[in-house]
Amino acid sequence: MLKIQLYNLKIKSKILIIAGSDSSGGAGIQADIKTVTSLGSYAMTAITAVTSQNTTGVLSIVPIPANEISRQIEFTTKDIRPDTIKIGMLHSPSVINSVIKSLKKIKVKKIILDPVMVAKGGAKLIDKKSIKILKNNLIKKVSLITPNIPEAEILSNTKILSIEDMIFAANRLLSLGARNVLIKGGHLPSKLVIDIFVNKNEIAKFCNKRYNTNNTHGTGCTLSSAIATFYSCGKTLKKSCEMAINYVNHAIGTGPNFGKGHGPINHLNTFNIKKKTK
Repeated sequence: MLKIQLYNLKIKSKILIIAGSDSSGGAGIQADIKTVTSLGSYAMTAITAVTSQNTTGVLSIVPIPANEISRQIEFTTKDIRPDTIKIGMLHSPSVINSVIKSLKKIKVKKIILDPVMVAKGGAKLIDKKSIKILKNNLIKKVSLITPNIPEAEILSNTKILSIEDMIFAANRLLSLGARNVLIKGGHLPSKLVIDIFVNKNEIAKFCNKRYNTNNTHGTGCTLSSAIATFYSCGKTLKKSCEMAINYVNHAIGTGPNFGKGHGPINHLNTFNIKKKTK
């Protein structure tokens, strides 16, 4: 006879995710929901685009109208107020401006921005005008921005070939109004993956094992959602980054090896987060 043991786990916090849908389940909203849920929190969503994709590439992108994205954000948060917001794929100037207006209305202080610009397979997900608005307006509104190296190069107009270049680019983003910057170093050729956290007061390096695998689809989405979850539970931004990087690293190392291209990681690993109480 099969015996099932049930656990009554208490939800620790509430996260609103503003991002695009990935039909393959490895990245986007799907990865975000899996991450937030695995870490013991409650995920709400505002879908910005619907993509048809698999591990080998993106077939199509269907944008959601900007006014409908705003409705999702404002109507959802009117009922259930999030502790933290995670922002991912914003594909057009009208969408970015609409999201900025909605953020101003709902007044949530903790916001993590993953500036999604290019899919793992190389497909561009955002245009030049959108990048300009993101640089000039949105990054000033968020608590943390988490670009990878290609994204950091675009945003900072700097070529990144070393750790020193990563720090220089991060400081450029601070000069544009960013409060905290985490540049992900996975694209640099090295034995370890080194991520750099920078603000006006400190620079921190996080070093982790590099896995020899193509199965890294959705790592950026997963990382930013994990940061948002840890941050919503009272951890500092620096500590949230450290814990989220460890979570993603373990998820890569235990990946399921699905698909013929850039496969997904394993979101079903978790941390026991102790939420700080006032």
